[in-house]
This record gives sequence, structure tokens and C-alpha cells, in this order.
Amino acid sequence: MTDRPTDPEPGPERPFGDLLDDCVHCGFCLPTCPTNVLWGQEMDSPRGRIHLMAQMHEEDVLTETAVGHFDNCLGCLACVSSCPSGVAYDALIEHTRHRVETEHRRPLGERALRATVFSLFPYRSRLRALRGPLRAYQASGASSLVRRSGLLERISPALAAMERVAPRLSAPPPPLPELVPAVGERRARVGLLVGCVQGAFFPEVNTATARVLALEGCEVVVPRSQGCCGALSGHSGRIAEAADLAKRMIEVFETRRVERIVVNSAGCGSGMKHFDRTLAEAGAGRAWTNRARALSAKVVDLTEYLVDLGPRAARHPVPLRVAYHDACHLSHGQGVTRQPRELLRRIPGLELAELPDREVCCGSAGVYNLFRPEAAEELGESKARGAASTGARLLVSGNPGCSLQIASAMERAGSPVAVTHTAQLLDASLRGLGPDPLLGRGGGSGARRL
Repeated sequence: MTDRPTDPEPGPERPFGDLLDDCVHCGFCLPTCPTNVLWGQEMDSPRGRIHLMAQMHEEDVLTETAVGHFDNCLGCLACVSSCPSGVAYDALIEHTRHRVETEHRRPLGERALRATVFSLFPYRSRLRALRGPLRAYQASGASSLVRRSGLLERISPALAAMERVAPRLSAPPPPLPELVPAVGERRARVGLLVGCVQGAFFPEVNTATARVLALEGCEVVVPRSQGCCGALSGHSGRIAEAADLAKRMIEVFETRRVERIVVNSAGCGSGMKHFDRTLAEAGAGRAWTNRARALSAKVVDLTEYLVDLGPRAARHPVPLRVAYHDACHLSHGQGVTRQPRELLRRIPGLELAELPDREVCCGSAGVYNLFRPEAAEELGESKARGAASTGARLLVSGNPGCSLQIASAMERAGSPVAVTHTAQLLDASLRGLGPDPLLGRGGGSGARRL
């Protein structure tokens, strides 16, 4: 084992041991924890993991068994929303994963998989380079043959999961300019996070986001020099890596003179709102922590920003029954549940349906569906069944990982429900496009063509 992290604090405010003591083991978290729902094992529930964390903290020992239970956690934070004692499980699990990544030596296969994932996913340019080969692979029809053969499952369940959730790619829209002018009188100047997976595989979402903001009177700044926000690394315990990426993001947006930084990816928004905790965990020092806190104060999800701003552009009808999926790092991580629904209900002709068990994760959870594909697949299938049960023709999500995970599950189930992002639905209403592009008709983007 290597040395423990030099700064044992999970954030700038309270020591790890104090946060552990907040848990009274009441059990309110149990029905909302996906792994407890799947397996019914105490050590795969939040309070069970907190018990293991306390042992780790008191005895300074990190066992193989404990690591397995920590790895089983999706980090969905449903337990944070359901906890009556206000336990900061998000800070606890991130600090614990930092210790795991610092002290625990994984088997060679796991190390290779994680090295591959984290050398790829935080880099938009590398993901974009995959678009051409992926489109060619999909156009060849080889995907169906590979899936029927089960070859990838035998070689690597993680590789099979990656192939399974990959979006069907169409030609991307033109790149966004660095400055998108407001339509009509300018009401605000905001920055836009492009994101890694969002920017590479979902560029239409960023285009729709910028267009909606502009139509509502915002001047949108889109710095070309922005990279990864570090959320994926931070959620996986790679704190030094996350802190370095966060510092670069802070430097980029500090100079742009924007009032708010609008984020349309739930995981990124949750990570950016806690930049100070990430940098404190990494031991970056007070000056950097203060800069991080100042930038985090400007970070806002697209939906909460639009609700606060208030509508100006006319809404046109989208006659469609729609189910809204609460991305975990938006609902549990940021507490944003009302605003997306409020925006959707403002669209004439739209009927909003609620998913059953909406507080339970879909199984994406960043890259959890690559590291724990069997559990993730079971959760995705449950979410797909729930979506189908609503009678909705369209499912709306505010996170790219959720969109890929649920669309993949519904495709395997033969479900006719399409998947889109909240920004794309708002964009269709503001521009009077109707439902066809959202359902994959008329050249638009549907469930698997993004």
C-alpha cells in the first residue's frame, strides 16, 4: 500500500470522522439505494458502507472486501436526498474512493480497464476521433452480428457494455462559435460548458442549449480552450486528476466576464458546484479553494437558470406525451427537480408523465455501467420498463450518460420510446418544429441517433 492522502479532510468544512458520526443507521436510505434494492445486502447499502468507512477510518485498514462494496456503490446520492439526518454521503464516498485509488492495488485487468477509460473519456478530442470509426462500424451492420454472437461479452463485459450504449451517430452540426449573440435585447451574458461526452457525442444538445439561451435573450460565451471539468475523475476517486482539470476550467472561465456558467450535463454540474471540496481534498491550498468556490457560485444547470431568468420567447405546441427522467446528479446531487418539470409544463400540448421509482438510478452513474455492467444493465432494464409503462412516446433526460443507458435498454427491449435532452425539447418548442424531429422522423435525432 502507498501512503495515505496527506489531507484526510473530505472538504473545507468538517473532518471525515465528524461526518461519519452524523449517520444514526435509521434505514431511511435503504429503499432508495439501487444496490440494496438489487441485492438486499446490508454492506451494499449506504449505512452498511458507512459502517465499513468507520472501520477503515478507525483501524486504518482498507480490506479487499470493503473495496468491493465501495466499488458497488453507484454514487447516485439517492441516500443524500432521503436521509433525515443530513449525512453528507457524497463527501464520504468521494473521500473513501480517493483512499481506495491511493492505497489499493487492483488486479491487472481492472487497472487496464480504468487506465483506458480515464485516458479517453475526459478528452473531447479523443472521443471525437472515435466518431468516424464508430459511424463506419454502425453503417456496416457489424453491430447486430457482434451482439448476436456474444463475442464481446466473452472477451470483456466492459467492452460489450461500451458497444451496447454507444449512440448511433449522425453528421454533427457545425461547431458553435465562441460567442453566440442574444436574440433581441440582451438580458444576460453567460458561459456554456461544452463537456466531454456531451461535446463529442451529443453536439446537437450543446447547439440546442445555446440556441435556447440566445432566444431567451442571453449572450452565450463558449470558450474553445475549455477542457474536461474533472467530474468523472472526481466521482471515481481520482482526486489529483480531477483537481488539475478543475484548475484549468477555473482559469478558462475566470477571464470570460460571464454572470453564470450554464451546464447541461448533470454529472458535470454536480462536480463543478463542488470544485472547492475537490481542491481541498487534493490539498490544493486555500487560495485555489477560494477561487474554486467563487467559480462554483456561478455554476447553474440549464433548467434552473431558465426558470430564474423567466420566459421571453414564445412557446409553440409539441403535442406529445413525455416522461421526464431525473438524472441522479441533478436531482440528488444538485436538488434540481422542480425546474425541469416547470419548463416542460410551459410547452403547449405537452403531457408530462412521471416515471415509477423515479428516485432510483438508471445504472449509468458516470462509468459505473462499464465497471459493473451486470448491475447497471439490470437497473437500466428496470428504468426502460418504467418508461414504457407510462405510455409516453418520448423520454427526456438532462444527462448524456442517462440518455445512452436508457436508450440502450429500451432498444434491447424493443420499446418505441425515443430519448432526448431537455434542451432539445425546449428548442423544438421555441422554433415551432413540432414532435417529429424528437421522435427521429424527418432527419431529427431520436432514441439512438444523437
